[in-house]
Amino acid sequence: MRPIVASDLMTTDVLTVKTDMSVSELAGFLSDHEITGAPVEDDDGRVVGVVSVVDVARAESKEADAHTAWESVDADSYIHDWDRTPADGEIRVRHLRDDEVTVEDIMNPTVHSVETETRVQEIARKMLNLRLHRLLVVEDGRLVGILSTSDLIGLLIEGDF
Repeated sequence: MRPIVASDLMTTDVLTVKTDMSVSELAGFLSDHEITGAPVEDDDGRVVGVVSVVDVARAESKEADAHTAWESVDADSYIHDWDRTPADGEIRVRHLRDDEVTVEDIMNPTVHSVETETRVQEIARKMLNLRLHRLLVVEDGRLVGILSTSDLIGLLIEGDF
């Protein structure tokens, strides 16, 4: 039986973001696509980093002291971060006022990847050792897919290993 490799599990339709996207736009993009992170591309299409909802939260908390405003929202609004005030129980949302903060400012420039023929055991070991939830899959230095912890869990559920 042939070993399971990255190309067997990867998602090939990879959503990416650009370095010049604002953090607010990024938050909306991640929410709209129901994903927790994405590779970051420069203007030439090269992967130069990764960014996640954790990076967005860090950026918003760093800006909270000087650049945020609280406003009431309804259930249809996207909530970047919320707080229930004890006095009225109303949900309020915090938005970054400074749209000049970009993906490039908050992304992790370290790109962790595996080749398409990397065995699933090595993929899992790398994710565990580096405490990663996603790895990029490359072929000849080009981005061809992405693997997440969900992909590995799906493999366990199906029992095809």
